Amino acid sequence: MAKEELILTPEGLAKIEEELLELKTVKRKELSERLKVAISYGDLKENSEYHSAKDDQAFMETRILQLERMRKIARVVDASSLSSNQVSIGSMVILNDIEFNEKIEYRVVGPAEADVTDNKISYESPLGKELMGKKVGDTINVDAPMGIIKYELLEIKAV
Repeated sequence: MAKEELILTPEGLAKIEEELLELKTVKRKELSERLKVAISYGDLKENSEYHSAKDDQAFMETRILQLERMRKIARVVDASSLSSNQVSIGSMVILNDIEFNEKIEYRVVGPAEADVTDNKISYESPLGKELMGKKVGDTINVDAPMGIIKYELLEIKAV
């Protein structure tokens, strides 16, 4: 059985650590206070504030467990090992959409960090898969529902 791992950039790991610290310190304390106040209202069976706080607490504790597991199985991409000669996880790429002659910049990350609104794409996404190992000047063809989308790889930055 293959060892499960979660590939992260150093920034991705820092984001997990930050959220984990926030949940374990600030959010736990806030929820504890909410529960104390709700309990003070009496009859817990019909106390909506109490039930809401308990639900929030369960959600938060589940998230803490998820983040701790992510941290445990994380393999952080070593920024010093990144090359600007070919695309790898952690690379920043500048592409030219050939059809629209439009430049697009993406960072190739692991699936847990992918966020298209922040221009971070997973190496497992259709575009990410096609980019892996490519060099400046290569043409990338991505099979999309509306047809093949062609990009030219203009630049690779090791971040």
